[in-house]
Amino acid sequence: MTSFTLHGIPVSRGIAIGRAHILAPAALDVQHYLIADDQVEAEVARLQCAITAVHSELQTIWNELPKDAPAELGAFIDVHALILSDPMISEMPLDIIRSRNYNAEWALVTQIEELSAQFEEIEDTYLRERKADIQQVGERVLKALTGSANFLPKVDAAEGVASMIVVAHDISPADMLQFRDSAFSGFITDVGGQNSHTAIVARSLDIPATVGVSNASVLIEQGDWLIIDGDAGVVVVAPTSVVLDQYREKQARQIRDRKKLGKLKKTPSLTIDGTAITLLANIEFPDDCAHAMDAGAHGIGLFRSEFLFMGRTGHAHKLPSEDEQFESYKKAVIAMKGRPVTIRTLDIGADKPMDFAEQTALNPALGLRAIRLCLSEPQMFMTQLRAILRASAFGPIKLLVPMLAHAFEIDQTLLMIAQAKAQLREEKIKFDPILPIGAMIEIPAAALTLPLFIKRLDFLSIGTNDLIQYTLAIDRVDHEVAHLYNPLHPAVLYLLSTTIAIAAKAGIEISVCGEMAGDIQMTRLLLGMGLREFSMHPSQLLAVKNEVLNSDLNVLIPATRKITRLYEPQAITEAVERLRLL
Repeated sequence: MTSFTLHGIPVSRGIAIGRAHILAPAALDVQHYLIADDQVEAEVARLQCAITAVHSELQTIWNELPKDAPAELGAFIDVHALILSDPMISEMPLDIIRSRNYNAEWALVTQIEELSAQFEEIEDTYLRERKADIQQVGERVLKALTGSANFLPKVDAAEGVASMIVVAHDISPADMLQFRDSAFSGFITDVGGQNSHTAIVARSLDIPATVGVSNASVLIEQGDWLIIDGDAGVVVVAPTSVVLDQYREKQARQIRDRKKLGKLKKTPSLTIDGTAITLLANIEFPDDCAHAMDAGAHGIGLFRSEFLFMGRTGHAHKLPSEDEQFESYKKAVIAMKGRPVTIRTLDIGADKPMDFAEQTALNPALGLRAIRLCLSEPQMFMTQLRAILRASAFGPIKLLVPMLAHAFEIDQTLLMIAQAKAQLREEKIKFDPILPIGAMIEIPAAALTLPLFIKRLDFLSIGTNDLIQYTLAIDRVDHEVAHLYNPLHPAVLYLLSTTIAIAAKAGIEISVCGEMAGDIQMTRLLLGMGLREFSMHPSQLLAVKNEVLNSDLNVLIPATRKITRLYEPQAITEAVERLRLL
């Protein structure tokens, strides 16, 4: 067979080498036929039985989760269960059967396709990819209807059998549990992105993976030899012996490097010149704290609280209660054993619907979202503020507010926090009265008017993902302009360097919690700009620490100053690459 290469999106680093195992989707060639009027209720019952069976299946998977399973798996199974319970999945297909006389499979696929089309309109990267969760739930129900299922063969890797690389149109996080019991070393999917649940689980399991590899499940054949280069997002199909040897050598080198990094867990995070650098972790769920502690994080730099709200409908009684939120925040605080936990208030809105059937705004990224939504829904916001304050009685919490741009937004937020404190005092409920309050700097207007923020707040955190997107006026999830997303654009570097410098001069704590913080290509650049706090996914922490330990600020600061005065893209790229050699 002729060797060829496919390109996708890298979501989990590392090299995987093995034989292809193709998982065929149940949705292909689903039967479409009309049923007689007297058979409608029987067909409705058939679909209801399938939905009930999937509920039971998900519950069984949840109950049998291994103790060492990543926390994300249980959470994502919960999300799938919530989606399955939503009337848009559990009831609308039944109405389609009754109104159009479609067979159960046809009705279900029709509804899934309609919901998927709605999700295509969502601009936010994370929530746009929740379409995949809906499709995965539909896929599971289809399998129950048709009696089909995909199972990975259980193989003893110790017997010398080649590792498997799973190739599929898409893979649900629940199905990934099968991988634990098989000689499985990586996966490739036709669809997906950096923030898909499958990608997040891949990172937590530390499995090399490439997603968004168009037509991979069609172009790759069962049993083909494959190489996944998870760093580059490249898949080599039927590699030559020379290429195979090259990648085996690279794989062995990476394994050796990882073992070396593991020895850095207890090493103080100091630069060569003795400057202490704080390395924090980003988390989605309280259980992620275990991974953060294991990686040696100094604390949590970003707890994305919106994950507690996902998969719910937008009615107030369906939102997480104050007690439910309090228990989650408290669990994270206790798990961190005295290390600070920074909780970001709800970053959700028109582009992040709490009800996945909710209509989106014309331009969601610029619409009613994050703090704008919270201030427009004071009861919901007050509930979250009270929960966070109550949890602060159990350990150090910092409260982080996203998408602030105006002085009145800061003032209204501080007023609501003061009201929440007053309520708790009146109810004699304990909380930290001097809980630090900070702002996400992710809108250019905020970066350009920092005195407004420094005067009113205790700390700042730069969200580089949105700051880059808004500065360059591009939508990262739009493939036609995604190539314009560039963290090294001179305008981005100007905003970053001046924000860090102004905060340092004012003596206010500042961190970076976007993707740049966990990118080792950017570590020395940020250090040279004066950044002393980085927050990233726990899996990236030791690699960043290694960069810190090999950095000398006496050399980096003057070199970085020269970079911030450059404007030509090629010159900037080359100068940043040279930083890693200093």
